[in-house]
Amino acid sequence: MNPPLRLAINGATGRMGQALLDLLQHDSRFEVVAALTAPGVPQLGERAWQSPAAPCFQAGWPQDALDVVIDFSGPDGLASALDHCTPRGVALVSGTTGIDAALKARVAEASKRIALMHASNFSLGVAVLTRLLREAAAVLPDWDLEIVEAHHNRKTDAPSGTALSLGEAAAAARGSTLARDGVTGIREGARHAGSIGFAVVRGGDIVGEHIAMLIGAGERVELGHRATDRSIFARGAIEAACWLCRQAAGAYNLEAVLASRLTLRS
Repeated sequence: MNPPLRLAINGATGRMGQALLDLLQHDSRFEVVAALTAPGVPQLGERAWQSPAAPCFQAGWPQDALDVVIDFSGPDGLASALDHCTPRGVALVSGTTGIDAALKARVAEASKRIALMHASNFSLGVAVLTRLLREAAAVLPDWDLEIVEAHHNRKTDAPSGTALSLGEAAAAARGSTLARDGVTGIREGARHAGSIGFAVVRGGDIVGEHIAMLIGAGERVELGHRATDRSIFARGAIEAACWLCRQAAGAYNLEAVLASRLTLRS
């Protein structure tokens, strides 16, 4: 039996960090070495869960060797994770969104030295949706594509990072980019043929819904995913971390994890 993977969670007091801790305390594949959070939060020094063996919330990186870091923090937290992981060869899984071009460039540069997965959504179901949408968009290049996303009323970015990722995957399948075609439909009404548009819903406590509608003359194809439990994103990140530790340096996505499952079953 292999020894447990030594893991640190960056952003451990956030909603995703808490979901990760809830799952990892019962997962024998991992040893949670550190639960990292920003300086000054009230939980500093407290146990991450009710066990003498649980790590305490801390603001600084541990001296202990790590196999992998799961990061759901913020731009500053992700930058700190890159600073720690890159020179030490530690694999990094990050779901931090809202990062600027400079930090995106740092992520890309770090992937030349470490195994790295940065994604806007760690749902395995969304990974399947992305794969299906890519194939459908390529087969139906002249059909309009509308991506409708819905989230809770506290979410500020619109469209969501996941919606934009779906749009980017569809555009790439058509030999284009969102930057070239433009993000339409947030406020605009008319569309040009074969365009990719976005619609946004905000309300209540919706965890996350994404519907991709490929619309042709007299017919349409709908592909969708609805999340009802935030723990699905934590489960996906954990599966990604377990898989990523076995990979060489490079930039990976969740679809690679799905592909490895298909390979094992074939």
